Amino acid sequence: MDLIKKIENKKTKIAIIGLGYVGLPLALEFVSKGFDVVGFNVDNKKTSMLNVGKSYMKHISEDRIKLARGLIGGKSSKRQKLNHSVTKRFIPASD
Repeated sequence: MDLIKKIENKKTKIAIIGLGYVGLPLALEFVSKGFDVVGFNVDNKKTSMLNVGKSYMKHISEDRIKLARGLIGGKSSKRQKLNHSVTKRFIPASD
């Protein structure tokens, strides 16, 4: 199955690298549309919070995080094997 068909049929896994003010809301939006999402962030505290249904952003409710629990997995390991079709990176640019 080609990528376009996988996306249309929601048969693709999406990886989001960077779960900050852009990456986390985007990941939650993909989950709300029925996609399987895995999120990566270098901050272990943030990924741990997500994995227990807690929010670290004031504008994102814990209820919204809990609805996505199990669908958005927070990972912090750079060695985590990626098995996905689409990757989006949201990492702040350095000056």
